[in-house]
Amino acid sequence: GLMALDSPYTGIVNYRQVVLSYAEDFQAAGGTVLTGFEVEDMKMTKESPAGSKEGMKYPIVVRSSKGKEIHCRHIVSCAGLYSDRLSQISGCSPEPRIVPFRGDYLVLKPEKSYLVRGNIYPVPDPRFPFLGIHFTPRMDGSVWLGPNAVLAFKREGYRFYDFSLRDFVDATAYSGLWKLVCRNFSYGMGEMYRACFLNAQVKELQKFIPEVTINDILRGPSGVRAQALDSNGNLIDDFVFDGGTGEIGSRILHVRNAPSPAATSSLAIANMIADEAERRFEL
Repeated sequence: GLMALDSPYTGIVNYRQVVLSYAEDFQAAGGTVLTGFEVEDMKMTKESPAGSKEGMKYPIVVRSSKGKEIHCRHIVSCAGLYSDRLSQISGCSPEPRIVPFRGDYLVLKPEKSYLVRGNIYPVPDPRFPFLGIHFTPRMDGSVWLGPNAVLAFKREGYRFYDFSLRDFVDATAYSGLWKLVCRNFSYGMGEMYRACFLNAQVKELQKFIPEVTINDILRGPSGVRAQALDSNGNLIDDFVFDGGTGEIGSRILHVRNAPSPAATSSLAIANMIADEAERRFEL
């Protein structure tokens, strides 16, 4: 490298373990964690589950696709890839829309892991909220390289051939996506090319570690970024808080778009969301 910023205390954690720890703290404080609860409907009600006047304290009914219900006083929604749809279900605005971008990682072969002894990041391009290809030593000793950023054809499309007709139509029928594509056509084609051809990705990696060759890498896992995009084709690189109008809207806070590094900043983000909920709900 010609020059770089040294950040000796930058590291990585097992974020799955961190999230499970958050869940344990939440449950210890009296909370309940429900999984497999796909929200199908939200509405106001005047009755409690038991039909008593207690229902006035919990006037929002959230119903799952399996017919299960929970009753709430207020709702804070941080739904990631489905945050726009959940907002729409609640009667709030679907804007900004979520357009999924898949990021594919490569993995260094174990015998070459010695080449990377710390996190290596490129200088970010201020036009885009993506980090660019970087080198990340993992907790298990492996080293991830990447990711790229290409349009995903399914909101939870973690594999190259994953496809959802609804998700595909939602993305490609959105005028904001086409405006983004037209403004950044060459950049997008470059990302698609590198996604298909390993040699092109290796050339990017060699800018930082010239010793890396195509024989040193394997295809690795993928992630999907919940990218918020407005109707003018602008990538939203900060949080969008919104609710709706009417009684139910005044009781809901939707949080759109947790840009990187959302995991690193999760505790600070939680404080910000709590402050916003306190202000909006007059708690």
